[in-house]
Amino acid sequence: MRLFAAVLPPDAAVAELAARVEALRALPGADGLRWTEREGWHFTLAFYGEVAEEVLPELHTRLARAAHRHHPHELRLAGGGRFDDRVVWVGVDGDSEAMRRLADSAEAGGRRAGVPMDRHRPYHPHLTIARARTSSAHHRPTTGLAPYVDGLADFASQEWTVGELSLVRSHPPDPGVPGRQPRYEAIAAWPLGH
Repeated sequence: MRLFAAVLPPDAAVAELAARVEALRALPGADGLRWTEREGWHFTLAFYGEVAEEVLPELHTRLARAAHRHHPHELRLAGGGRFDDRVVWVGVDGDSEAMRRLADSAEAGGRRAGVPMDRHRPYHPHLTIARARTSSAHHRPTTGLAPYVDGLADFASQEWTVGELSLVRSHPPDPGVPGRQPRYEAIAAWPLGH
């Protein structure tokens, strides 16, 4: 099964972000982006990819230990940015260093459980809200992302407490159905600091 470790923002913060995203989707050219669905909004801490069933018990043990070693911390969704001309994301404000340490532990836990992981990259907390569609001829984005990033500049949700580490399963979209997106299912969660 396809798995990743994540922090899931609370409903109140998601609702605040959804209101801002609705305004962004009204901008000219917004239909040139693939907008992520709010049910799937999350902060990926570590991506594990396809994980064999027999690895799950050890991965659960490692993630429980990782959660135990980290304390709850305060964050808010704030601002935004882009990765090249491919992705529009919302960032965080608050104890992002605690989030980075949690991500490092989730990645290390996956490695120790025997999950083959890509090389380590510095963690940058972000929640993806849109991806650029590319023209098939040139693989170039069909829409510039600057107006959407600008539209997030003053965005800030209410503060919330990151209180748990979740293990999430990604179900791929139905093949051949245009516009379908992956569906995410939290299959386990561990409280931080316990």
